[in-house]
Amino acid sequence: MRLLSVEKLNVFYGAIHALKDVSLSVGEGEIVSVIGANGAGKSTLMYTLAGVLKPRSGKILYEGIPLPLAPHEVVAVGISLVPERRRVLANLTVKENLILGAFSRSDREGISESLDYVFALFPVLKQRLQQYAGTLSGGEQQMLVLGRGLMSDPKLLLLDEPSLGLAPILVHQLFDTIREIAQKGTTIFLAEQNALKALEVAERAYVLETGHIVLSGTGSELLHNPAVQEAYLGVRHRRERMLSP
Repeated sequence: MRLLSVEKLNVFYGAIHALKDVSLSVGEGEIVSVIGANGAGKSTLMYTLAGVLKPRSGKILYEGIPLPLAPHEVVAVGISLVPERRRVLANLTVKENLILGAFSRSDREGISESLDYVFALFPVLKQRLQQYAGTLSGGEQQMLVLGRGLMSDPKLLLLDEPSLGLAPILVHQLFDTIREIAQKGTTIFLAEQNALKALEVAERAYVLETGHIVLSGTGSELLHNPAVQEAYLGVRHRRERMLSP
């Protein structure tokens, strides 16, 4: 079942055409990745899906229904964005950051269960509850924004460059956590410059270049695609010379 469908999406920044006829889909229960270089349009796509940016044309359907336009309405229907560069609320505590993630909910028991879920994923956050978010390490801040995104109990979690700026060991732990979240039933749409990790974790994936989708396939197919390997994985393929007789 398609949870999210994007059809011929066009997004502009003034006169700059950032997304050009982008079409893609995310099935319920999938991890779907979109990879691309810096400036390819990945964050623009994520912010458009979250309702922060408005498309000039195209369709965004969520569970077969047009996606609401306002960000708080997008959260209310079950979509949560974890933005790039962590963006914690530095002058609020860890607990306050997490509780703000549940602003659209009124079920106290459910909110408490979501907190327990976040603490099971990231035990260090429970130890830091009264600590100001701005004093956390980079890895802890990434845990916090991911936990905050989960506090709305989303059906679809949008992850924008979650590994940006993290040490390699933390990147490995992060992608293990992404798999665990998906196994618990949350659908994940991931935008990531770390193509290797993004393709390893994805059931399906897209390649975005200068606002266009140029390739799509399973994560494994793109991981072994020579063009993707050369452009994003640093693999150089030997080209055979055609010798005349």
